Amino acid sequence: MPYQVKKFITPQYADTDMMGVVYHANYIKFFELGRTAYIQEAGYSYVEMEQAGYYAPVYDVYATYKKPLVYGDEAIITTWLSLNDGVKTIYQYEIKNQHDDVCVTGYTTHVIVKKDTFKPVPFKRAFPEWYETYNRLMEEH
Repeated sequence: MPYQVKKFITPQYADTDMMGVVYHANYIKFFELGRTAYIQEAGYSYVEMEQAGYYAPVYDVYATYKKPLVYGDEAIITTWLSLNDGVKTIYQYEIKNQHDDVCVTGYTTHVIVKKDTFKPVPFKRAFPEWYETYNRLMEEH
């Protein structure tokens, strides 16, 4: 089992649609909460990445909706890495409700770019220690 980070959230009324169901695009926001928690648990900071002159934009995103979260639910976002090849990093997500039902699964792929030019830079070159930490986390678990 890969190294995983769990983030607990409570969807807010503003996250729902007229039916009281979490609006589909908000799951992408929840993925980002999971990714941020993973980065922090690994000992790094996205803010520090930006201060160093880089961004890690989303290259692609994928979600499969299995069961809706509704207003009043509590949710657990589990995040882990499935790829860290030095250029792309893929974060995997599983969102469950308080009854342990899988509601959404998905992933986001990220690349590193220079803030001033938006040109891609290999993750392993821009942040070699961070890159190695991710590799170690993937191997150890």
